[in-house]
Amino acid sequence: MSEPQSRVAIVTGAARGIGAATAERLARDGFAVAVIDLEESAAKGTVEAIEAAGGRALAVGADVADAEQVEAAVARVAAELGAPTVLVNNAGVTRDNLLFKMTETDWDTVMGVHLRGSFLMSRAVQKHMVAAKWGRIVNLSSTSALGNRGQANYSTAKAGLQGFTKTLAIELGKFGVTANCIAPGFIVSDMTKATAERIGEDWETYVAARAAQIPVARAGQPDDIAHTVSFLVSDGAGFVSGQVIYVAGGPKA
Repeated sequence: MSEPQSRVAIVTGAARGIGAATAERLARDGFAVAVIDLEESAAKGTVEAIEAAGGRALAVGADVADAEQVEAAVARVAAELGAPTVLVNNAGVTRDNLLFKMTETDWDTVMGVHLRGSFLMSRAVQKHMVAAKWGRIVNLSSTSALGNRGQANYSTAKAGLQGFTKTLAIELGKFGVTANCIAPGFIVSDMTKATAERIGEDWETYVAARAAQIPVARAGQPDDIAHTVSFLVSDGAGFVSGQVIYVAGGPKA
């Protein structure tokens, strides 16, 4: 397989937060990066940051839960950047509520983006990895997979991604493709800010309280996850597959 400079990575949900940090890190590592988000315009900021630093990037708009849009997006990436051999399934949404208040739409939306989206993206990209006899898939789970009040849908989706990852590792390993899962703990992001708003807590107070429960005594940052992705997609991680890595500042958070 050629050097990373000629490899192409796709990061979904990469307009901001963990996705943007991951896309920018992979570009620094030498990958050309396709920045996928629901709206192409939203992804342009990440692309501009990558290009300003001397990297190659492409903004692509797609709903990862829509099979036709996924196939079109991956085909465009292959045509404009090259065959993608790294996939980071980061796109996600929350529709938090207690079980008795949770609607079917709340449930279906979260399952659609996290589980269906990761399935569709992985299915579309794996053929390029198999052809290259080299590939890396990284799925973003969460410590919420262990259970979290008000997140029956999100917790279920994130736990499901762990099983999905392990199965991909088994099926694709013989083709030189690894699949791993990162389960972030508390990360400072728009999504966690929305959680603070939902429960009516001041953001700074919320961050301080969460950090106090973390063994390393600080909140996580998007770059903490990006660094872990960088390792998992490297050549040096070729013997690491089917793993769930909790990046949470301690054994749990």
